[in-house]
Amino acid sequence: MDRKKRLDELAAAFSECQQALFAIGDPTRQLIILALIEGSGESNQGSRVGEIASRTNLSRPAVSHHMKILKDAHFICMRRVGTRNYYYLEVLHSDLFKLKQLFEDSAAFVHQLQASSTPVMKEEG
Repeated sequence: MDRKKRLDELAAAFSECQQALFAIGDPTRQLIILALIEGSGESNQGSRVGEIASRTNLSRPAVSHHMKILKDAHFICMRRVGTRNYYYLEVLHSDLFKLKQLFEDSAAFVHQLQASSTPVMKEEG
């Protein structure tokens, strides 16, 4: 595949992941993601807003605000049980996989460019 086409594909992938990149770029949302990861080890149900608030020392309204951004960015999922909402990370159904693929494709392309532009040094002697 030619260089221009690969760059265009990477640009499209970055554009598609823009909302997820914005969502995880905030330190407070990173803290919430870590709390969700911690909560997934304790329960396979997910975590409620109050549990996340106590883990992060944030107010419930602040957690709810950030959870909406993470949910809108397709980074977390929510399961409703009666009147309770449980939030969790789901790799296969979130944009986490898309981000992983974006970073892998970007790294491979940069590696390929560097390998093709590095001159081969002749040994002297």
